[in-house]
Amino acid sequence: MGLVINTAKMALEAGRVSLGVGLRIARPVEVASVMKAAGFDWLFLDLEHGTMPLDTASQIAAAALTAGIAPLARVPKGEFTMATRLFDNGVQGIVMPHVDTVAEAREVVKRLRFGPLGHRTSGPLPPQLGFQALSPTEMAAALEPATLIAVLLESREAIANVDAISAIDGIDVLMIGTADLCIEMDIPAQFTHPAVAAAYETVAAACRRHNKWMGMGGIYDEGLIRRYIELGARFILSGSDLSFLLSAATSRARALAAIS
Repeated sequence: MGLVINTAKMALEAGRVSLGVGLRIARPVEVASVMKAAGFDWLFLDLEHGTMPLDTASQIAAAALTAGIAPLARVPKGEFTMATRLFDNGVQGIVMPHVDTVAEAREVVKRLRFGPLGHRTSGPLPPQLGFQALSPTEMAAALEPATLIAVLLESREAIANVDAISAIDGIDVLMIGTADLCIEMDIPAQFTHPAVAAAYETVAAACRRHNKWMGMGGIYDEGLIRRYIELGARFILSGSDLSFLLSAATSRARALAAIS
């Protein structure tokens, strides 16, 4: 039974910034190798807002394991059955959105962690273990250390409860969903607002107290990214396939149009 590697978690454990890229429109499995070559540590398979079906996500996850980039997935809130099916078919981590309370955070751990922290079950022959036939005990022992669980904090309530949420064993990352948080705070898209900075400071302090990693999503301005990395953010959603494609295509079209 070989060691299971999760490159997203390895970067965090080494004290490095762990860089992720969102996949919303990409479908070919080659995207995993492309994003590995680009320098990312993990894929963010978006099954909450995107139209990607579970079968496609599983195929990309299997390709990502071979490419050496960690496949993580965001599922809709409370979709634990979807999450465990993704785990069974190659995904190495789940990002659960809209976690506002301690009770919700505990339910995430209960449903997505193996015992003794949780009650997750696993199907046979998982891709993460090269389809080896192992006992349930052996399987859990191999998979659990390489599993990453992140909760998304996207409301005033979540920020107010962050200290208690971050104290829960089994949660690795407390990730701020900045765009939705701004909407909840009635300051949509105002990422430089003092209330946003205060929320990041609150989460950073909680993560330091409870030895958890702080994550950041929704902020793509490099100056702000630097500010929050210096504050302690380590799990960084760096952008998405759609935004990267649109940015590069727009830049090239404008450059060529200016020649004529």
